[in-house]
Amino acid sequence: MIVEERDYRIKAGHLAEFVGLYEEHGLPIQQELLGTFHGYFTSETAELNHVVAWWSYESLDDRLVRRDRMMADPRWQAYLAKVKGLVEVQHVRFLRPTRFSPLR
Repeated sequence: MIVEERDYRIKAGHLAEFVGLYEEHGLPIQQELLGTFHGYFTSETAELNHVVAWWSYESLDDRLVRRDRMMADPRWQAYLAKVKGLVEVQHVRFLRPTRFSPLR
């Protein structure tokens, strides 16, 4: 299993808009097409205007197949058009749980 952590810096003043659009339009599509959804977080201190999402997959190959299917879905493309211009920076990293991690 791998956990994908996506960290988005959202334009100042647009965090609530971005989170609302994701909740209404993006998340339902991803829950249908992607792996296991673990959480969606916003920053409260230090660097503000960040959103972090955690998803897990059986493998990198599993992720690739699922994300390719999502990117080809017209509903996802419509969602991306709604949030266009709201994301300033995006970082993605893959985390591998240790043998004693509760997420395995």
